[in-house]
Amino acid sequence: MPDSPLLDLFVIGGGINGTGIARDAAGRGLSCALSEQNDLGQGTSSRSSKMIHGGLRYLEYFEFRLVRKALIEREVLLRNAPHIIWPLRFVLPHAPQDRPAWLLRLGLYIYDHLGGRNVLPPTRALDLHRDQVGAPLQPQYRRGFEYSDCWVDDARLVVLNAMDAAAHGCRIMTRSRVVRAERQDGIWQITVAFASGETAIFRAKALVNAAGPWVSGVAADVAGLPATRRVQLIKGSHIIVRKFWTGDHAYLIQNNDKRVIFAIPFGDDYALIGTTDIPFDAAPDAPEPTEGERTYLLDAANRYFKVQLTATDILDEFAGVRALFDDGQGNPSAVTRDFAFELNQDGPALLNVFGGKVTTYRELSEQAMQHLAPILPHMGPSWTKNAPLPGGDLPGGDPQQFAESLHQAYPWLGPALAHDLTRRYGSQSHMILNGATSLADLGQHFGARFYEAEARYLIQHEWAKSAEDILTRRTKHHLNLTPAQIESFAQWFAATQTA
Repeated sequence: MPDSPLLDLFVIGGGINGTGIARDAAGRGLSCALSEQNDLGQGTSSRSSKMIHGGLRYLEYFEFRLVRKALIEREVLLRNAPHIIWPLRFVLPHAPQDRPAWLLRLGLYIYDHLGGRNVLPPTRALDLHRDQVGAPLQPQYRRGFEYSDCWVDDARLVVLNAMDAAAHGCRIMTRSRVVRAERQDGIWQITVAFASGETAIFRAKALVNAAGPWVSGVAADVAGLPATRRVQLIKGSHIIVRKFWTGDHAYLIQNNDKRVIFAIPFGDDYALIGTTDIPFDAAPDAPEPTEGERTYLLDAANRYFKVQLTATDILDEFAGVRALFDDGQGNPSAVTRDFAFELNQDGPALLNVFGGKVTTYRELSEQAMQHLAPILPHMGPSWTKNAPLPGGDLPGGDPQQFAESLHQAYPWLGPALAHDLTRRYGSQSHMILNGATSLADLGQHFGARFYEAEARYLIQHEWAKSAEDILTRRTKHHLNLTPAQIESFAQWFAATQTA
């Protein structure tokens, strides 16, 4: 076969780090391609606690640099993706037997001032017997604090980075596995196997290994260059229950083992409770919460809230394996959430990416490009700090204002559907509506607020190749559909793939 065009960069891994690096590179004028063995964000990046945050608890481990970096990025991302990232107030009840109040107050003061907070409101002290946010809590919790962080649709954040990378010329390939990468004649020869059974060879000047939990295996088994740095695999599990409080605030509660657990509004009427931190030494392909983890999370919630949850209240659950940069800490909660790189230049460059968190992915991507700048000197300058992600260019950066304008333009949508579309697609909602004049124009109604036009948009523009891609990652429709409706949609999706 003839040689493929020589790329500047080839990225392995379609999680938040891989898509962020691909976006940054393509926007600098570099030619690139990205290969993901499954769906975008299917691994760790869609299984987070859904937060853009500084990491209040990391202050306890003196991770001031990481927290400052994350707090700065928190407002950058909020500005550039206001449709999928929004402010969230966290209520932190004080448990006298755990951390003392003065320590919490000091930590929150540092948290407020360490990262140059400009947009989000500051911390305030709470009388939980007087303030309505204390109503769901057991009466022994009298004092507390309220502070700011942000919620994020993590899976959509991955997809939007991939979309922007593609818009700048990067080739995004899902369901494609890099089976071999070899150095030949000063360049990388990369063999990719597709789900169809076909293979293709790509040529690139530099290779980025952003495979997350698979980073060490890719370095050793695919590229033949074992990494000297290591990752520690940590499993984090979450459960989803019916929301049992009124209001759009979240809770941070302290467990008996000094770990903190989040209870966060999720979707229309649900709550996400997590996460655990457990060393993990199995294959990271399909982790599942254990009975012990479920009990751990339920016990933590029941320690604080009047509503006493049981296993029968769990409506859904998920687990993710985080590949944390191994800094030698034995305690999983103490292992750094910062990132690190290893650049191998014994021939064409291989850049291995270790660790990181959703909040700092954009800065990680910039630093990755800085490492590669001497190898790819024709790349353009950094650009992502002030560049909205697809759909994020909302007038005034106000999703509520945009949702209202969308409802005015399409009054038959109703405010709830206008809000849903805004929160997933922002300004790109018009691509889904595409001149429709009634709900009937949106095609088949699959249940809840889910119509055919949205599904077709996701298939055409967001690499959705299975019903699960749509129901659990591109959207959260699976939470609001009955089992019969989910099966009906799966049949519809299968029919579209054979038509």
